[in-house]
Amino acid sequence: MSATRRLYYFLCSPLLRCAIRLLSATYRVERVIGIQNMDPYIDGDEICAPCYWHQHHIVGSTLIRSWVRRGFKACFLVSGSVDGEAPERIAKAWGAEVIRGSANQSGALALRDMQRMMKSGFSIVTTADGPRGPKYEFKMGAVLMARIAGVPIIPMGFAADRAWYLNRWDDFMVPKPFARVVLAIGEPYLIPANTPLDALETHRLAVQDAVMSLMADSETVLAGA
Repeated sequence: MSATRRLYYFLCSPLLRCAIRLLSATYRVERVIGIQNMDPYIDGDEICAPCYWHQHHIVGSTLIRSWVRRGFKACFLVSGSVDGEAPERIAKAWGAEVIRGSANQSGALALRDMQRMMKSGFSIVTTADGPRGPKYEFKMGAVLMARIAGVPIIPMGFAADRAWYLNRWDDFMVPKPFARVVLAIGEPYLIPANTPLDALETHRLAVQDAVMSLMADSETVLAGA
């Protein structure tokens, strides 16, 4: 990365972080579904693998940030491309750790780093269809990580009643000021360590359906509020 680009990220990251903080402070949380599913991991020493869609990263990461303040040891898996520079700086400013790469594209290296962080007591946070999609397709890398480490996946889904959607592969959602939001946290999904590799597709589809269902539940609550 050039010196000019490094300077750009150095100057813009604090501004972006401030903008996200101000914007998210205006959100009205209508309901948090299933928060009890995270209690053992926020307040205890157990680790997990929270997953949500790349589209919902602003809402999802803001929720994780609130848990970090309570002592949750989070480690975000962030794209290894230059697009990941700003998210890395923001996550570290929140007190979280960061791994650069992708469980799919970086293969064994990313899995090795995730294993190392989990052994140190950090829960790995991933955008399950990132970094390049397809949208709403749960990647096998997150499933393989959870199976190898023996940690449960925590599926998460969100909805906002008013939002901007960026014109990109994930239709990235930026809830508008004072938007009403609903957060949904699913039950821990543990993949047995002895699961054969050729049987992982069943689990991948199961957690993919879980995230989609949680997103639908959030939208239903908003519609009825």
